[in-house]
Amino acid sequence: MTDAGRASRPPRAPRVRRPRRDRGARESLLSITLGLEAFMFFFPMLVVYGKHTLPAAVAFGGGIAAIIVLLLASRMTGSRAGVWFGWLLQAAILATGFIEPFMVVVGLVFLALWVFCFVKGGQLDRQNAARRVALGED
Repeated sequence: MTDAGRASRPPRAPRVRRPRRDRGARESLLSITLGLEAFMFFFPMLVVYGKHTLPAAVAFGGGIAAIIVLLLASRMTGSRAGVWFGWLLQAAILATGFIEPFMVVVGLVFLALWVFCFVKGGQLDRQNAARRVALGED
């Protein structure tokens, strides 16, 4: 395009960013936990494939599907339904112990992390809300 063509266009308005939605501690911590679980799920997928527990297509297809579901669920933790879905996913990860027994241990570790983040995140959210009320920010 020539300089003459550029000069005839009206100038663009500067981009204005939308303000980000405030995320609570519980939402953030639960989202991080589900993201870590998605990252972790890559390794059991390789173990199940390597041990020939399941056919390759099922091992990789199921593993990739689980990773995608966990990543999508990590974006939903801001809603009550998203948190309940996260609880359901914790049970599903524990249930993968029927395919690979060591996944029971991994599932219990992540379940403990999920419960800790759920409880501690709620406490932090209540403390932050009380602090905002005391400072008159709300």
